[in-house]
Amino acid sequence: MRLSRLAVLGATALVFFAQSARAEYVVLKSGQRLVVTGYQLVGNIYKLQLAGGLAELPAAEVVAIEPEEIFQSAPKPALEGIPFSDFISSAAKTHGVDADLIVSVITAESRFNPKAVSRKNARGLMQLLPETATRLGVKNSFDPKENIEAGTRYLRELLDRYHNDLALTLAAYNAGPQRVEQYKTIPPYRETISYVRRVQKTYNARKTGTLTHTSANSIPQTKSGG
Repeated sequence: MRLSRLAVLGATALVFFAQSARAEYVVLKSGQRLVVTGYQLVGNIYKLQLAGGLAELPAAEVVAIEPEEIFQSAPKPALEGIPFSDFISSAAKTHGVDADLIVSVITAESRFNPKAVSRKNARGLMQLLPETATRLGVKNSFDPKENIEAGTRYLRELLDRYHNDLALTLAAYNAGPQRVEQYKTIPPYRETISYVRRVQKTYNARKTGTLTHTSANSIPQTKSGG
């Protein structure tokens, strides 16, 4: 009886694994790509076959599933030529944040000026407010390494808080989580709406057109305020 049950399970596994004879890429809301050799949608859950074994993922987190050749024909831009690329790469690896997203945020925040200061006294490459920098243990916001590490850590916190919803993460980074909680969506401020669009545009461009999904949270119409 037990042997028969194992045989059935084995046959099911073979069917599951045989779905894809070559690698495919599961694209997540955050822009991350998972390399899979098989997948199956069961209800609202994707069951994935990865190099390290099986994994399960809510279907709502999946943007698309791309065949290997699509990804290979449009390679992800390298960090070559990007200022402070070593710090960006290190922070991306430490906190599990896409390096292209970090680059896109820095581009919008400071255009890679480590001495930038905003009207609201946000400082450095990723424009950390003094209270945010203090909470994250930053001693010198104008130090590129410290600023990138802390800014990336903050992005990771927001991605986790908003379940990898990129639009809400960016809105919270710009306007603050309290505003996102207040409106339950992207705050209807011209500055925040423009910021989300600019970062997404840069991020999508760095993905060379392979990431075309927009957040389920629609961008609201602009109005004065903020």
